Order: sequence, then C-alpha cells, then structure tokens
Amino acid sequence: MSEVEGGAAAGLSHRVPDLGALQLLLAVARLGSLGRAARELGISQPAASSRIRAMERQLGVGLVDRSPRGSRLTDAGVLVTDWARRVVEAAEAFDAGAEALRDRRDSRLRVAASMTVAEYLLPGWLIALRRERPDTAVSLLAGNSAAVVERLLAGEADLGFVEGRTAPRGLRGAIVARDRLVVVVGPDHPWASRRAPLTPAELAATALIQREEGSGTREVLDAALAGHGGLAAPLLELTSTTALKAAVASGAGPAVLSELAVAEELAAHRLVQIPVEGVELRRALRAVWRSDARPTGPGRDLLSLTRRAQ
Repeated sequence: MSEVEGGAAAGLSHRVPDLGALQLLLAVARLGSLGRAARELGISQPAASSRIRAMERQLGVGLVDRSPRGSRLTDAGVLVTDWARRVVEAAEAFDAGAEALRDRRDSRLRVAASMTVAEYLLPGWLIALRRERPDTAVSLLAGNSAAVVERLLAGEADLGFVEGRTAPRGLRGAIVARDRLVVVVGPDHPWASRRAPLTPAELAATALIQREEGSGTREVLDAALAGHGGLAAPLLELTSTTALKAAVASGAGPAVLSELAVAEELAAHRLVQIPVEGVELRRALRAVWRSDARPTGPGRDLLSLTRRAQ
C-alpha cells in the first residue's frame, strides 16, 4: 500500500462534519426552520446558524437558503441531507449496540474474595450495591487470597478482595479497609489467665491452629514472625475461619485471627484475646483487579461503595 493510500485509510477526511452538525441539518430539513431546529436540539438560534455556516465552509458548498419565510435546503443541501440521514442512522445503530453491550456487561458481577472480607465486610457492601443496581446479578467466590489472585488472572472474576501486605503481582489495587490480627485462645487455655503479654519469640515457637498456606492471614503472620525464628509447625491447619474459631473455643490450642472475625466471640467471652508485644500484626484489606481491566459498571460502583464505607 502506498503512503497516499495508507494516509487515506488512517482516518476520515477533515471535510466530514461531526454528528451534531448532521443532526442539525436533518432537523432543519424536517422542520423547515432553523429556529425550530435549534429549539428541538436545545441550542440557541445564533449557535445553530453558526454551526450551519461552519459546515458549509467545511464542505465548500451552500446547504441552506435562509429567508423571512423559513429555511430551505439547496440542491446540494438535499443531497448532503440524504447522506447525513444514513450516517446518523448508522451512528444510532452503533450507539444502540454499544448500549446493549453495556447492559450485558452490567447484568452480572463476578466477585472473588478472601474469607475475612467475604464473611465480614462484603455482605454490607453487596446489600448497598443491590440498592443501587437491583438488576445486577452478583456471584461471590470465597477462598484464600492466592485463590482470588488465580481467578482474577484467569479472567474468572471481575473484582477481587485480598488480605496481605501488598497488592499481588500482576494486579492493581486499592486499600478498602484496615484489619489487625489478634492472638486468641479458649477460656480454659493456660494463656487465658496470664497477665504478661506474649513475646514474638513465644508466639513463633508455639504450635498454632493456622490457616492454610496461601491465605492472607498466614502470609502476614509468616512475615511478622520471620525475624523471630519463624512460625512453628502448625498444630492444625484449617481452611475455614469458622472451623478454626470452633477449634480454638474447644481448647485445642491458640490461633491468630482477624479482629473482624473474632469480635463477636470476644464480646461473648467464648474466646479470650492475648496481647502480644513487639510485633506488627496490622494489615490492609485490598480490592484488586487485573492491570489491563480496571473495574467498570457494577464493579466500579462496588469499589466506590467500599471507599464510602471507610
């Protein structure tokens, strides 16, 4: 292909009017008056006259003859109006198709979330989203943070929520909440009556009931105790926060869990919190999405709702 041919294919001629000008010309043809056409389109008559004149200069031909009795199309104007009608109809069909695509996109939202967010934060956010978008069907896939990342990267979720120190590689994110991990035991555990806080070394050396590898809780705990000898082998390893809390309450052993997850049990004295000194157990809860697929439609609205709740 020659440079001339390539340049012609690269874009429309500068002599092609914009859609607004073509719609104005069609209104003048239909109504026989520039003033009535301007009122129909919600613009002033001087602005309409200026737009017609600009289009005539752009095309190099006269389009409308103006007189006290109204506005009449010239022969060239009749021809251009016929072309304009086809262009505007094609644009309207394009717009309708794009709207249908948006409606299909907005009809569902696939959310993947870590257990803490899925159980203790998302229900409130999804109820609020339901009020704003009653026609959007939401599916929620709960799992550990590693599973959330896998689903996002595989295109199986539109928006994810994870726990951890940083946004996972390959994803972009925004902090939507803050959380703290706390050490808890059952009321009959020996630690329940101790007065001195635990040291990081004591916590690291203790066999804990733990979440599985890949969970945000486990990742934060591993990092916090890495400089204190690292985590001891787990006493038990469970994938469910509910099962983990039940095991701790029964006296099986201590655990480190989200403060959000144990608030009710601590208030009811089914679990006892044990203070720890010298270790940072705070963490961020993040909304995450693929770097090439920023949330749109209902995903964008859900993300906005999380920020309002902060």
